[in-house]
Amino acid sequence: MTTYIALINYTDQGIRAVRESPKRLDASRAALREMGGEVKAFYMTMGDIDIVLVFEAPDDAVAARFILMLGALGNVRTKTMKAFPEAAYREIVASLA
Repeated sequence: MTTYIALINYTDQGIRAVRESPKRLDASRAALREMGGEVKAFYMTMGDIDIVLVFEAPDDAVAARFILMLGALGNVRTKTMKAFPEAAYREIVASLA
């Protein structure tokens, strides 16, 4: 499976309903599981980013569907990155001419 890192910020709507966010996280985990993926790590952070979510999905289309689903609810805005583990990084760098 491919790993993705989502940098998440609450919208005005999301922060007003922050007390409900643990339930939303649980629902998001379940939705991703139904799509064949898995949340690997969740961090509430301080600073410019409110939440860092590390998740796995079978492919980019599933990851995109998951992130679009989160955004469509109106509680968060996301920036998502595809992550390459160290072994893949080393293989990519070694393949450079």
